[in-house]
Amino acid sequence: MTEKFRVLVSDKLSRSGLQPLLDADDIAVEMHTDLSPAELKSLIPGYHALLVRSSTQVTADLIQAGRNLQAIGRAGTGVDNIDVDAATRAGVTVVNTPTGNTVAAAEHTIAMLMALARNIPQADQNVRAQLWNRSAFVGTEVRGKALGVVGLGRIAQEVVQFALSMGMCVYASDPFVSQEYATQRGVKLLSLDEMLPLVDFLTVHVPLTEATHNLINACRLNQMKQGARVINVARGGIVDEKALAAAVSSGHIAGAALDVFENEPLPEDSPLRCNDRIILTPHLGASTVEAMERVAEEVAVQVADILHGRPARHAVNAPILPPTALNTIIPYIDLAERMGRFLRQIDEEGIRRLEITGHGPITAFDMAYVVASAIRGVLSEIVEERVNLVNAELLARNRGIEIIQRKLPKHERYESMVTLRLTSASGTNSVLGTVLLDEPTIVALNDLWVEFPATGNLLLASHTDRPGMIGKVGTLLGRSDVNISFMHVGRRAPRGESIMVLGTDERTPAQVLTNLADIQDIRWIKAVELRES
Repeated sequence: MTEKFRVLVSDKLSRSGLQPLLDADDIAVEMHTDLSPAELKSLIPGYHALLVRSSTQVTADLIQAGRNLQAIGRAGTGVDNIDVDAATRAGVTVVNTPTGNTVAAAEHTIAMLMALARNIPQADQNVRAQLWNRSAFVGTEVRGKALGVVGLGRIAQEVVQFALSMGMCVYASDPFVSQEYATQRGVKLLSLDEMLPLVDFLTVHVPLTEATHNLINACRLNQMKQGARVINVARGGIVDEKALAAAVSSGHIAGAALDVFENEPLPEDSPLRCNDRIILTPHLGASTVEAMERVAEEVAVQVADILHGRPARHAVNAPILPPTALNTIIPYIDLAERMGRFLRQIDEEGIRRLEITGHGPITAFDMAYVVASAIRGVLSEIVEERVNLVNAELLARNRGIEIIQRKLPKHERYESMVTLRLTSASGTNSVLGTVLLDEPTIVALNDLWVEFPATGNLLLASHTDRPGMIGKVGTLLGRSDVNISFMHVGRRAPRGESIMVLGTDERTPAQVLTNLADIQDIRWIKAVELRES
């Protein structure tokens, strides 16, 4: 091209970090910060890429106005301020920098831990008030103390290394990593409920999802030993703030250190403000000179790659499929993600290996999209990063999961099909799926042929084939006001191992699952929810 690519930087970024763009002969970088939404919308049509931090709101309207946009770069981890779906629809690649703040966040976690252990902020305030109450601030040594880490992602692993170097004993709770993976990193893997009573310090490093919202609640705080301390430099909302404030006030929890909050800035009436044994910082986890330079450089390199037609390392949304593959591959991308989510809910133990096999005509195309979608289904709501074609296998490997891909020319039952086989600490489960009448359909589970739609609320009952089993399950569900939409049964042989799959109008309550499991000849019961992708 004769004209240069134009890149707009609308938030304050490190200029030295932007050097990969500034040094490119065919790229012109312009910095216009503190723009109003209207001003930004009027400027954006003339640019090929937009670089932001958290201040600029990249809305669907803004993306639509950016008719020349090819890339949106977020210098940071979260993309909450970017309408990723709108960008995907517009064919705009969104990238972020999930690794740029790893060291900064880990160091801030350790700084908070040490501040808690030695009462540093409180002692500082005391001296500034012209007091000298040394006896009021007797601390505790961290050497020999137990640290509990919730989640074992990249930041948590850095925290673990710091803690081990200080002579701490480290436990970890992460249901999606294997014992071998944890052992290699010097930690003992336990369930959260097993770990909490053992630790002197607790730090959380998981993404904020429906499952992790208020994960550390009043009940779990009560499980911790008297005098334990809590740290959160991950996401606000993972620790129940009201429950934590109450636990510190009661003296059960000796102190807490929080860098993130459910509502930011922290409301004036927050109970966290009322106790000087709770250390508060204003979301400083990534606020170091080095981290800000690093994220600027990472996003600059990726945007340059996109503008030059190269794949980006941390693409947030999936790339555009080639036209020749659209009609054939797209339905199987959706199917593979649903199958991955299905398997994750069937087996929640530490994942060791995921095998993805394509059968039939779909193997004539690049299966990377299907493989990435299967991994996305398995890892969704587990990892902090958005899983996509570029990073899916890397994220899996970083969690100690081996990915195996295979292509087979045909299958005896279906023309095109996908097989996922997941091996965990508890064993191996497999699921087979295909697309029937344009609908994603699971056709076998653990080599038992049973055909049912891969959508909605599903109830699976593994049982021994006996007269009256279907009636017992149906009757109990009816008494519990759980409405059945369909039922399918597969079996290996009469009176042998069987699987019953029921569609229900709502998710089956936990107590009903317990009652179903008590039925004679029921081997196991699982409730699975497959929402729209």
